[in-house]
Amino acid sequence: MAGKTSANPNEFILPDLGEGVHEAELIKWRVSPGDTVAEHDILAEMETDKALVEVPSPRAGTIAELHGAEGEVLNVGNVLVTYGDGAAAAASTAKSEPAPTATEAEVKPAAESGSGEREDDGTVVGNMSGAAAGITAEAGKVLAAPAVRRLARDLGVDLSTVQGTGIAGRVTAKDVRAAADGSAAPKAPAQPAAQPAAAPAPTETRRPLPTAPAQPAPMQAPQYQPTPQPMPQPGYQQQPAAYGQQQIQPHMQPGMPMGYPMPMPMMLVPMMMPGAMPGMMPGQQQAPGLPAAPGFVPSTTRPIPGPAQSAQVPGGQGEARTPFRGVRRTIAERLRESVNTAVHFTVMDEADVTALDDLRRRTTQQTGVKLSFLPFVAAAVCRALTGRFGAMNATVDDAAGEIVQHGPVHLGIATDTDNGLMVPVIPNAHTLDPIALGQAIADTAKSARDRTIPRDRLMGSTFTISNVGSHAGKFATPVINYPEVAILAVGKVYDGVVVRNGQPAVGKVMPLSLACDHRVVDGATAALALAEIVESLQSASV
Repeated sequence: MAGKTSANPNEFILPDLGEGVHEAELIKWRVSPGDTVAEHDILAEMETDKALVEVPSPRAGTIAELHGAEGEVLNVGNVLVTYGDGAAAAASTAKSEPAPTATEAEVKPAAESGSGEREDDGTVVGNMSGAAAGITAEAGKVLAAPAVRRLARDLGVDLSTVQGTGIAGRVTAKDVRAAADGSAAPKAPAQPAAQPAAAPAPTETRRPLPTAPAQPAPMQAPQYQPTPQPMPQPGYQQQPAAYGQQQIQPHMQPGMPMGYPMPMPMMLVPMMMPGAMPGMMPGQQQAPGLPAAPGFVPSTTRPIPGPAQSAQVPGGQGEARTPFRGVRRTIAERLRESVNTAVHFTVMDEADVTALDDLRRRTTQQTGVKLSFLPFVAAAVCRALTGRFGAMNATVDDAAGEIVQHGPVHLGIATDTDNGLMVPVIPNAHTLDPIALGQAIADTAKSARDRTIPRDRLMGSTFTISNVGSHAGKFATPVINYPEVAILAVGKVYDGVVVRNGQPAVGKVMPLSLACDHRVVDGATAALALAEIVESLQSASV
């Protein structure tokens, strides 16, 4: 999409910073009146609803006037900078600069004539589509943001030779830097296999992982077998054997005088008591409780970290006021839109992830890559969405009155940052295995927190996962990332009782909460989808 300028060539208006962005907060000026700038030099840093954006100069020239103060919210279309030598600078630049290459020229739209305003070829920042799924580049063109194109020119990288890893094959800054780093080696054909494929039809390219240990055979003996304490009790009536007692021998008949040792009556269920029980001798050990499930490793206590949100009231004052704008206001508007539009309902379940925890630990030991549970959850979700439950990999176009189902899974990962909640997107997540997903989640979360993530990686998701239990909490009622139709909240994995072959044991339990838009997703569909995700996690088949 191209921005517009006034007919005055010396005025540069605030360009369209992204789909649906109508205003931005001026964070910092990078130039001052009287400065001489070259084309693509950064004029200012602007904060949109989710991203920190650098606004480049559309041409070379001298800055005559800056319009707006730092901290001020400016509307798209308002004059941002006035140049002092507009026509002359433009003419000299045209004479001194070589003709643009095909890569540079592809983003410059034809100017509209016969109008008081014209399309400006230099006012597009973060050019992208609001619905990334299904977009493709025109023949002979490369999808890339202007900042990425500028970086490619600075590094001497031909974008037409770079395999894009962004949504729909968009070339990202990371792709350009990777291509530049490899330029010292002898030229070789591009290796498309090393890049995630943006295939329209879902395919699995999952790396083999260590197989989960086989389930133990049904346990025939009782789980709790304390050593009986024999006591001679003449005349005592023999009672039926209880849980934990020895069986009556054939020669021991009920009602006969007892001259044989008898087991002490035991409680049916052993009690788990902290410390010694009453009557226990000093140093005597308490009887064991439930056994551990195979592969179980007890959890360790982690300190609760400080929250991203902190108190803002100075000492000695009763209150503090901060502007309700930027990311925080956008979060509020999106949440209100979701609650007002989608018909929320939530289904909840738990997964026994003891075997998955063992697989996760062994994979970390073998590969050296530290993995949390989240990449495995993401892999299980992608498997369900590209399988029988593709109806949930969808968005709603309320304006057109249509439900849009997507083939590829562009997975949103809700991320808590100092600036509020952000949902960076992992494009084509269904093509990644858990190890690759773990790295992608870490990279996108880091770039979201340090505000370096490009805007096109903050939109276009088709399903979202929220790890609400990274430190605490079990179940939740998450708000859908509208216009998506479903979101999965992952609770804190805890040590709990699991049942294996009819016997209780201590294992790892993961709470899961799946919220859906009832306008699109039926309750039975949501319950079955969650059941399939649980089954994938419990069988460690992700």
